[in-house]
Amino acid sequence: MWGSSSNFMSGPALPQFNADRTLPGSVDVVVIGGGIIGASTALELAERGHSVLLCEKGQIAAEQSSRNWGWVRMSQRDPREMELMSHAFPLWENLETRTGHRTGFTRSGILFAARRRWREAELVKWAKIFDDFEFQSDFKSQFTGRMLRGAELEALMPGYGSSLRAGYYTPTDARAEPQWATHAIASGARAAGAVVVTNCAVRALDVSAGRVSGVFTEKGRVAASTVVVAGGAWSRLFLRNEGIFIPQLKLLNSVMRITAVDGLPECAVWARGFSMRHRADGGMTLAGGYENIAEIVPDMVRFGYKFIPAYLRQYGSIGLRLSKRWQIEAAEAKRWGPQDRTPFEETRILDPEPSSNALRRTLSAARDAFPALKNADVTQSWGGLIDATPDEIPIISDVSKRPGLFVSTGYTGHGFGIGPAAGKLTADLVTGDTPIVDPAPFALDRF
Repeated sequence: MWGSSSNFMSGPALPQFNADRTLPGSVDVVVIGGGIIGASTALELAERGHSVLLCEKGQIAAEQSSRNWGWVRMSQRDPREMELMSHAFPLWENLETRTGHRTGFTRSGILFAARRRWREAELVKWAKIFDDFEFQSDFKSQFTGRMLRGAELEALMPGYGSSLRAGYYTPTDARAEPQWATHAIASGARAAGAVVVTNCAVRALDVSAGRVSGVFTEKGRVAASTVVVAGGAWSRLFLRNEGIFIPQLKLLNSVMRITAVDGLPECAVWARGFSMRHRADGGMTLAGGYENIAEIVPDMVRFGYKFIPAYLRQYGSIGLRLSKRWQIEAAEAKRWGPQDRTPFEETRILDPEPSSNALRRTLSAARDAFPALKNADVTQSWGGLIDATPDEIPIISDVSKRPGLFVSTGYTGHGFGIGPAAGKLTADLVTGDTPIVDPAPFALDRF
């Protein structure tokens, strides 16, 4: 009923973006993909004085960059991402001033709750990892997080209808509005001198003597000595056509927007079976905790074995499903040339139907935890496809076999919060500036 009801819409409403209408003849860098990673990379490069073209096959942030939960967090993050995330917070703090556009960034805090002893032990383990982590900056002096139990936990969670053993609370973690943030960043990039063109798919690289010399788009060729592929769930398909392998699969996450009710915690909450956060429009964003669906597709048959360790680590939170995506991806072109119409033009916006079962379970779990939510109405639901890697951290890297080509993809559901810093690191690699963090953990060659 969820997927076919009037509540299912094509993602959150996006602000009108004033894109450029014509392509430049040449630029220093072409960035492929108008999500938060591509936009952040373009902003950094343009502000450093480089000529940049950002090409988006559909609309700015129309896919996962506007469909995610909107969390900006350090809590529970993979240790390999923590240094990079420490650089993201000051960038988020300054984004509205820097771009002149709203992002909705608010330090409202996040609580990860535990009802069972094993989950409490996981939270305690992460707290120790954070306490022992040696940041290069003074980030620890700005970040606060602690385990809560008893009356202190109850005070933070008004209206919670079940018992909790513990929770890890980070009052300095934040939220932002996904449909605003990438629009702000891309607008800032354009104001800094980048050319931003939407409804313009990049079909292929132009390669001369083994090195990138430009791109072929559906609207013509653009000369460039450097190209950044930040295509999210589309990155693997583009790179496969170029003879470059990245192990990347898609995970479906289902999200809903509900009306506001009184008596709920101000902080974002992850608890058994659901996650929720307040929205700037007064409602709430509700999603299924760690519940994602891995669609069985041809790529899973080709190299899904690489993801078995990740599946085992996330056992119980990733479901497998055979659906129409098998037919969709099996029918996609395997190879094409610069003059051919591509899958990127066939599907301008990747708009998957959410899982009605996942949405029902999420809403039921949230209402069990917070009885006040029984008075809330579901006003919209949507699905988003997350670009995932086998080790659950992104690829932010040059491509050794193709000089001039860089990749920034595979954020495995962590890309929104880390996005501004990931864009900065990507720009550092492109320009040869000193990287803000050691890029080795994110190298493509690790696969």
